[in-house]
This record gives sequence, structure tokens and C-alpha cells, in this order.
Amino acid sequence: MKKITVVGSGYVGMANAVMLSSMHDVTILDIDEARVDLINRGKSPIVDSEIDDWLKTDLYLKATTDKKVAYNNPDWVIIATPTDYCPETNCFDTVTVEKCIAEAMWNHKDWDNSNTHIVIKSTIPIGFVDSLKNDRVLFSPEFLREGTALRDCLRPERIVIGNTDQEGVDFAELMYDSIIENFPMPPIIYCGNREAESVKLFANGYLAMRVAFFNELDTFSEFHGLDTKQIIEGITADRRIGKGYCNPSFGYGGYCFPKDTKQLLANYKDNRIPNRIVGSIVRSNDARMDWVANQILRKNPNVVGIYRLIMKSGSDNFRSSAIQGIIDRLTPHCKVVIHEPEYEGSEFNNCIIENDLNKFKKLSDVIVTNRMEKCLNEVKDKVYTRDVYGDN
Repeated sequence: MKKITVVGSGYVGMANAVMLSSMHDVTILDIDEARVDLINRGKSPIVDSEIDDWLKTDLYLKATTDKKVAYNNPDWVIIATPTDYCPETNCFDTVTVEKCIAEAMWNHKDWDNSNTHIVIKSTIPIGFVDSLKNDRVLFSPEFLREGTALRDCLRPERIVIGNTDQEGVDFAELMYDSIIENFPMPPIIYCGNREAESVKLFANGYLAMRVAFFNELDTFSEFHGLDTKQIIEGITADRRIGKGYCNPSFGYGGYCFPKDTKQLLANYKDNRIPNRIVGSIVRSNDARMDWVANQILRKNPNVVGIYRLIMKSGSDNFRSSAIQGIIDRLTPHCKVVIHEPEYEGSEFNNCIIENDLNKFKKLSDVIVTNRMEKCLNEVKDKVYTRDVYGDN
């Protein structure tokens, strides 16, 4: 049994901590006392049904806000803190990651952390680990989805390790031993840190490009009055293209795609590397939001109702959700009211929150929803969505 500290209790941190704690002694370190208390009471601070179920079982898991407890001679420290994109510096803000690394290597008078190895799971700029010049730090990217983070952790399609030495092999074995064995075992890809960092950004860049492509297809279809679903089904029947990430939306958003595409573009610009596609992904997403907002305003509504800020069902996250870009474009022209049960305030971005669904429906001249749900069927004539696979 290994002693492991996971820093951060978001989707990445919780999924990894819960998975590893079935076999190893895991401590979650977080600065939020409320989240720590929830974990220690067997409750998840994030929405993920599988994590909720696992927390009811016997796990070697605890949480703390005390760094002296968390950094007391662990074998591994897994860093899963936020690295938001900073527009002023055109780069991820890696301050929390750097601070965690320094603290994890701190040798207290009562213990020696010289054998502790650090794995960064937070998304970082290409070249970040090499800039640290520390062979005890490696990068291993995650490819998790909100709402199914633990499932994706237990059934990964690949394990990418930014280290080809024994430390990389040891960490790969740690992960490999914890995943579900009756699932087809994934390949382990050993590579350099720069290559691993690139895998993360280019993978998310490609998925964002795919979202942007199908959104532009839908914009063309809406302009010409075509059936978007028929076109998509004709395209995605080709196995080379496949059916993933093809349902039109109001744009890509969330934790990863907006910041990862901007960081990837910054990596090109900083080194003056020619590119056309990467920059176009970012611009395409903005153009999509402009188009959607204009289509809504063409209906001349006095009140636009926004049904849900969250990214998708099964999630409680609405940070950087695409619908917020739509709201920003609508508010100068009309009143906006929002229905979001996951939000406890009375206002969001100067818009009224109305969580009585019946009142919300009556107030709204147009109801905007990224994904159609059955509860809106009775006011379907008011609904604006580009969802072609929902309950519409």
C-alpha cells in the first residue's frame, strides 16, 4: 500500500483520489473546509453519481486542510489544482501548482520527503515541467468528463506518462493496478514531458475543433433552412468521422476547451509558429455565439429565459459555460431571466434568477436551452435550441 496525497477536490482530484483509495492510503488536501468536511462524511463535493456510490464503500480515504498532515512523507503527491488561463499573460496561471510542488518537497523536522515523487494532473503550458528542472516531477494528463469523472478514470482509453524512467513506470503501474480489469486494458504511452503536455492540449484542441465544425455546419443549415440532423447523420455514418461531439450547441465551454485552445494558440504565437486552424477554432466559437444571440434577438423578445447555466445534465458546473457568452450578448438588448436550480443566489451577472419553473415559463417570451428537456415540451413553441438529439 502506497501513501498518496491528492491536492484539490475538483473533478480530477476526486476521481483519482477515490479510485486510488480502494488500494492505497489516500489523503485529499484542500483549502475549503466545507469540501473537506463533506468528504470525511462520505459525501462528494462534486456531482458524480459513481463517486457518491464509491464513497459509501470501505476506502482508505480522508481529507484535510492541514498541510503538515498531507505532506507527511507521502510516496506520491498528485496535484489537481485549477490552472485558469490568464488573458494578461496569455498563459495558464500555474501559481498554485508551483506552490504545491514547493510544499510537497518541504522536509519537515519530523520527516524526510526526499523520496516523494510529484505528478501534475492540472493542465499546464507546453514546456512547464522542463522549466522546473526537477526530475522528481512528472506530468500525466487526464481526459475526464464532468459527471462521469470516476468512470473515465476507472476505464481510461489511454494512460499518458510524461516520463520514460523508472518513476514513470512506477506511476503507470499505480494507475494500472487501480483501473477496472474486466474493461479492455488501455495502452500506456510513455513520452517526454513536453510531448505529454502537448497530448493534453492538442487532444482538447481537436475536440474543440470538432465542436466548432459541427456548429458551423448548423449555422449554415439554419441560414438555409436545412435539416441539420439529416446532414449530421449522413456525415457521421462514415466510421472515419464517427458520431462523437457532433450535436450542435451554443459553443464549447467549461473547464477545459476555452482555456486549452487559448493556451495552445499562445504556444504557437509565442514561438511565431505558422498556424491557421488553431487560431480559427477560437474565432469560430466567438462567431457561433454571435450568430446564436442574433437569431434569438430576431424574434424581438422583451424577456429571454435562459434554461440552465450548467454545461450538461449530470453536472453542477457552469464555469465558462457557453450560454454565458450568449447572455452577455443579449443583456444590452433585452431583459434576461435565468432558471438554474444549482445556483443559490437571486441574481447572476445582473440577471434575475427565477427557479420556480412555471413562473419562469410564463415570464419568458423566448426560452433558450442548450439541450432540450421534457419539462420544456409544453412550451416548445417558445423554445430556441440547436439540439438535434434531445427531447424535441
